[in-house]
Amino acid sequence: MLWKHRPDPLNYIRILLAIVSGVALTFAFPRWNIGIIVWLWILPLLYALWSVDVSEFKNSRSKSWFGFKLGYVAGLSFFIINLFWLRHSSRVISGAVDNTWMGLGTELTGMVAVLAMSAYLALYWGLWGAFTAMICKPRISVDGKPMTGDTGALFSASMESLRSASLTAAAWVACEWLRGTVLTGFGWNGLGVALRPSLVLIQSADMVGVTGLSFLPVFVACIGYCTVLRFRQEVRTSRVRPHFDFFVAVALLLLNFGYGAWQLVRVRDASIPLQVLLVQTNVSQAMKWSGEHTEKIYRGYGDLTQLFGGKMMEHAPDIVIWPESALPLPFHDPNHIPFLNEILSINDFSLLTGVDILIPNDPSYTGVALMRGNFENHQLYRKAHLVPFGEFLPLRYIWPVEKILGGMIPGDFAAGDSTEPLLLEKPEGVQIIPLVCFEDTIGRHARKFVREAPQILVNCTNDGWFLHSNENEVHLANAIFRCVELRRPMARVCNTGVTCVVDVMGRIPKGGTLQDSKGNVFIKGCLPKEIRLDKAPQITFYARYGDVFSMVMLGVSVAAILLYSVKHRKKTVNQI
Repeated sequence: MLWKHRPDPLNYIRILLAIVSGVALTFAFPRWNIGIIVWLWILPLLYALWSVDVSEFKNSRSKSWFGFKLGYVAGLSFFIINLFWLRHSSRVISGAVDNTWMGLGTELTGMVAVLAMSAYLALYWGLWGAFTAMICKPRISVDGKPMTGDTGALFSASMESLRSASLTAAAWVACEWLRGTVLTGFGWNGLGVALRPSLVLIQSADMVGVTGLSFLPVFVACIGYCTVLRFRQEVRTSRVRPHFDFFVAVALLLLNFGYGAWQLVRVRDASIPLQVLLVQTNVSQAMKWSGEHTEKIYRGYGDLTQLFGGKMMEHAPDIVIWPESALPLPFHDPNHIPFLNEILSINDFSLLTGVDILIPNDPSYTGVALMRGNFENHQLYRKAHLVPFGEFLPLRYIWPVEKILGGMIPGDFAAGDSTEPLLLEKPEGVQIIPLVCFEDTIGRHARKFVREAPQILVNCTNDGWFLHSNENEVHLANAIFRCVELRRPMARVCNTGVTCVVDVMGRIPKGGTLQDSKGNVFIKGCLPKEIRLDKAPQITFYARYGDVFSMVMLGVSVAAILLYSVKHRKKTVNQI
């Protein structure tokens, strides 16, 4: 029982409404991408949070606990479905190459991972629910009776509606930002990502970041909720007052739309053509780990590079890009140096490849290597943002953690500390922002590489850990926003898909995805493409200042809590 002290049947309805909201939101993301849901999903949850009579609560603590539980239930419902692809990681470790049953222990381990991750991430929804129930409920009486928020004055209902909507949206942005920051963070699939199908609405990410985009759909939904309350009030009292709050919501939508339209049509500066060749071999993790296919893997990359990057090609590539951990052997292993030198002699291009940097007596790193001419002429990037439980085991020093999970994750990679771009020799002056694996989903990390120079984001990743699930599309959906936030194009090469290019507006151009005639991205092949780089690209507000908007929203939320606490304490003292 969630509410032992109040066996009100309506509580079960509120729990159901919270579940409906969480489940509904999943349809706004890959694989469904139903855009309108991002504007509507929250309404059942708001009703569940705000339809309770304040007198039912003994104190503010019970009120916030009520909100926390509803928010948590909604979040858990969302993340269990949204993160279902996570279960494949344990199956891949056991050698899975498809959806074949891998045994009860393996399958249970995968489901436990989904449930544990969902249970943690839902905490942030719970925090939002507690704040929303305690502080944000609109104080608008449907009977027209004077309340602390709506005194009956001409604009008091509008101002109360704006207060409620602004604080609710601010708290949502703050909780999303915390979710993507605390304990290394996992900020995937915030509400801003659900706006991706509407290119015009996501362009303001260059100012507020993808997290800041979440403010608008929550704000608009809250104004819509308050508008219904006000219509009911006006019908019952036969008194119509100006809906200033509604016009503010419309104005914000139009302002965001106008800014996006301007970005999409404005003329860009002179550009530099960069010919890229993205190579995807579609190698399963089981094949990589077996050790029996090392020569076949090298030959696969070599043959594709020779076929599409040789001197007989009409447009020779400036850079050939292989995915994360493409080389089965550590980067400095002398056994593959002749092979790399042979690849570099195919044509006049640079080679960027994912590598493991394992040098005796030094920390172990994963990252990328950029080479040109020969192996000795290389630059290395050591991955800075590691994936917990994938590239390192958090709290390994605690005996139970090591005992239970140490066998699955026997060793840890170290984190690099450089945020210097890699430099291409041709075209001269072009810089590469290297993003390995999930680093392309972390705006606060990618922005550290931005310089006043022609730049391209390059993501080398290996989504083979999750087989042919929708994780591949989910990863891409979150990565696209780095291009908008920083106004830098991206070349994205994966081991198993989705290999593609993305422009500075977050668009994948026609022919910009490696796929077969049926749209299948899990194939072996190459994607040659020309990418245009601005000679003097702008440094966006987000690139300069990062998530300042989200941090301001966090500050506003904390200030609201403090103000509420002071007022509540004074009220308690006066009653005594």
